Amino acid sequence: MDRYIGMDVHAPTCTLAVMGPTGRRLHERVVETNGRLLVEAIQGIAGARHLCMEEGTQSQWLYELLERHVEQLVVVQPMKRAGNKNDSIDAWALAEQLRIGAAQKKSIFKGRRFPALRAAVRGQRAAMRDMVRAKNRLRAVYRARGLTPDADVYSPERREAWEKKLPSADRKLAEQLAQHLDVMMETYATANAWLEAEASKVPEVKRLCSVPGLGPITASQIVATVIAPERFRTKRQFWSYCGLGIVTRSSSDYVRDRSGRKWERRDVQQTRGLNRNCRPMLKSVFKSAAIAVLRLKKHPLREAYDKTVEAGTKPNLATLTLARRIAAATLAVWKKKEVYDPTKHRNQTA
Repeated sequence: MDRYIGMDVHAPTCTLAVMGPTGRRLHERVVETNGRLLVEAIQGIAGARHLCMEEGTQSQWLYELLERHVEQLVVVQPMKRAGNKNDSIDAWALAEQLRIGAAQKKSIFKGRRFPALRAAVRGQRAAMRDMVRAKNRLRAVYRARGLTPDADVYSPERREAWEKKLPSADRKLAEQLAQHLDVMMETYATANAWLEAEASKVPEVKRLCSVPGLGPITASQIVATVIAPERFRTKRQFWSYCGLGIVTRSSSDYVRDRSGRKWERRDVQQTRGLNRNCRPMLKSVFKSAAIAVLRLKKHPLREAYDKTVEAGTKPNLATLTLARRIAAATLAVWKKKEVYDPTKHRNQTA
C-alpha cells in the first residue's frame, strides 16, 4: 500500500504528515531534526513510502540521508499560497501534491556527484560576493566626498595617495574598510586556489574548458550546478534551465483564412523576454562566455555573430544567440564526452 509523506523541515523539528492513496489522512508526527530519529520515523511507516519536502538549507543532507529508505523522494520549490499557514498545513499540502502527481512538475534535481567540487564552488562564490561588497563600501566613501577613485584604492601599496584626499574622519573609515577589503581579497585568492585544485581532479571540467569563453572557474560552476547533463534531452531544455529560453505569449491564436472558410493559426507570436525561473549563475556564465568570444578576432562564432549583425539583427539579440550556441555546444561536449570542435557549428539562428 502506498503512503504519501509530506515533511515540513525546520532547524529544530520536522513535521511528518502521512496520507493514503485515496487522500485519507492517516497520522501526523513531529520529529526532532536529527538524522537517526528521522530515519527511524520514516522506517516506522508501513507500505511503499513516497516522500516530499521543500528545497531549503537542510534539503541536500536530508536527500542523501533518506533517499535509500523510501521508494520516491521529491524535493520541490517552496510553495506560495494565501490563507492560514503552519507546519501541519504545509506538511499535508506537500503530501497531497505528491499523491496527485503535482509535485513532480515542480521537483528540484538533487545529486550525489562532485561533492568536493560543489563545496569549492560555493566557497568561491561566497568569497567573491564578500569581496565585491567590500570594494563597493570602500568606493562609496570616496564617492560621498565627490571623488571618483580608480583601481589604486584596492591596492595596499597605492591607496595612500587617495586616502590623503579625504577628511580626517572619513580617512579613518576608509582605512578600516581597506583593511577589511585586504582580508576579503586574500580569502578570495585562497578560494580560487581551492576551486582550481578541485577542478583539476574532475575530467568533465577539463573537457568543458575546450569550449570558447569558458575557463576552469566557469566550467567548474557549470559542472557543479548541472551535475548530470543526461537530464536535459534537448538543448532547448538546457537553455530554459540557464535562463536563455525565450518566453512567448499569444492570444486568439486562430483566425479565418482569406476565403473565410477555414481556420488557421496566426503566424505572429509576441515575445516577452527570457524566462526568469532559471539558475542565474549559469546565465551569467554563458553571457560572460559570449562577451569573451566577441573579443576574439578570428573564430567561427565571432564570424557568425558579425554576419548576424550585418543582416540587421540587434547586437544584444545577436549576443543572446551567441550565448545560446555556446550553451548548446557545452551540453553536447559534456554528453558526448568529446573535445569542442568549432567545425561542427552550423549557421543557425535562435
